Amino acid sequence: MKNYSSDPDRQYHTQLAKGEVGRYVILPGDPKRCVKIAEYLDDAALIADNREFTTYTGMLDGTKVSVTSTGIGGPSASIAMEELYRCGADTFVRIGTCGGIQTDVKSGDIVVATGAVRMEGTSREYAPIEYPAVPNLSVTNALADAAREKHFSFHTGVVQSKDSFFGQHEPEKMPAGYELLQKWNAWKMMGCLASEMESAALFICASKLRARAGACFLVIANQEREKLGLENPVVLDTDRAVQVAVGAIRTLIREDRKKDDTMDI
Repeated sequence: MKNYSSDPDRQYHTQLAKGEVGRYVILPGDPKRCVKIAEYLDDAALIADNREFTTYTGMLDGTKVSVTSTGIGGPSASIAMEELYRCGADTFVRIGTCGGIQTDVKSGDIVVATGAVRMEGTSREYAPIEYPAVPNLSVTNALADAAREKHFSFHTGVVQSKDSFFGQHEPEKMPAGYELLQKWNAWKMMGCLASEMESAALFICASKLRARAGACFLVIANQEREKLGLENPVVLDTDRAVQVAVGAIRTLIREDRKKDDTMDI
């Protein structure tokens, strides 16, 4: 495909070039979170800052690791993954926020996604709707192990990926609210843990690229608990989710090194 960048060596949206990112990339949504995540890396430096895409690259346990923001939603998230992949990345850990659906998923908990409901549009332009949006098992296990080792309250299961934030929170005001309400009830009955906006697109995109992807989230609040009058504070500090992502990447780096050493024998 044609590269529309004014610099042919750089990707059009992220303005990244080969060699500037690591094999492992943490993907927050908010560009402002990148600098905080980069503090977990050694010698991290700002590499590119264009549109919603901010990228830092540093070292973690002697291995190059990057942090790139994706903005909100599937379209920009898939663009980030595609362009990072073209620059050499192949392992992605999404960290973000979500809203709980099951009443035992409480504010401040961590959710590790084992699959995503494809209630968004981006993934449909990659694969037929029958194809499941599932993360890489090694990445998912590493995320769950990291949360367990940190003794964080966490859950593993399916999340719902949507395109409309206000469609979730004010469905009765939407002309298509009847469908939104019916499907929300379906996800709830099926045990869906939480709602967010990027996982389905990233999992499907990763499958197409033959890359590895996983996702973990901080639960900000739970509207179902709110409806029932249960305790439901708003928690905004994503540091625990970041710690889980960094711990998972450490595990993946260690496991990948062992595989490489075995292949060299």
